[in-house]
Amino acid sequence: MMKAIVYAGPGQAELRQVPKPEAKDGWALIQVSHAGICGSDLTIFSGHHPRAKAPLVMGHEFSGWLKQDIPGLPAGTPVTVNPLLSCGHCTPCLEGDSHVCKTLGLLGIDCDGGMAEYVIAPVPMILPLPEGVSLKLGAFIEPVAVAVHAVRMASYLPGDSALVFGAGTIGLATALTLREFGAPSVTICEPNPVRLKLAEALGFHCIQSGDGLLERLLEETCGDGYDSVFDCAGHQSVADILPDVVKIRGKIEIVAGYKTPPSMNFQKGMFREFSIQFTRVYRMKDFRIAAGLAAKNPDYERLINYELPPEEAKKGFELLTTPTDAVKVMYRFH
Repeated sequence: MMKAIVYAGPGQAELRQVPKPEAKDGWALIQVSHAGICGSDLTIFSGHHPRAKAPLVMGHEFSGWLKQDIPGLPAGTPVTVNPLLSCGHCTPCLEGDSHVCKTLGLLGIDCDGGMAEYVIAPVPMILPLPEGVSLKLGAFIEPVAVAVHAVRMASYLPGDSALVFGAGTIGLATALTLREFGAPSVTICEPNPVRLKLAEALGFHCIQSGDGLLERLLEETCGDGYDSVFDCAGHQSVADILPDVVKIRGKIEIVAGYKTPPSMNFQKGMFREFSIQFTRVYRMKDFRIAAGLAAKNPDYERLINYELPPEEAKKGFELLTTPTDAVKVMYRFH
């Protein structure tokens, strides 16, 4: 048996004793060190995730140690895991786009995940942590991969101006990644003053969202807007001004998942010829790039501002569902 944080129903995250998993063919056993709470885990916790069913061991952001040899990696190797579960035979998979598989699943959503003392994962999705990357930061490589995929999908060019809406985990990871990709300056908009303070401490130009935001952003760009705009907030108030803050023929990257379908002025899109693109998870190449960035830039670890024992399972979710200073909350199992 082992300790695991289990989604037991809407509003219920419980520490339970559950059977230790056994690695099936093509999968390997990992002893978990750290596991993070993601926005999709909050959706599960609320009872609104369309696929996650109780009882479920949550968690798709995690790190740990291999407990068995696999090709190229001996037992004991510190690892992280790309948690995507693709079918391998649908058209997107066959065309090299397995990250948008027609039946895409994830560890911790469609089967038990990493918020436990042990987890099993498909061997091809297990990656060694680069030298110098802590196990704590290793569990954060998955969110960094989301940011890497978003920046690469937007075809960001070094030197272009960049605007990020949202200073949560993904917004700040996207801003840090833009800096690594050559952004001379990144502007972040966020209504939460505590999160803005962290963004400012990381060296970003910050503007508190609220009345007059559009006017302020246009004033700062002499009315032109930004070359690349990343929506990591997913709120109608952001969708309302996206067509105005992007430069003519600029690019909007939708990274956030909107809880309700937004409206947008498509007529302005026609007049300004901007592009809108959407991001879903990451490719394996993005994951590997993210691991390299984590090894290079210690600022990513600064986004992890709560580390809890699994015995505080409920507190972890409360930190992210009530007004607090929490950005990224992780559980430490070993």
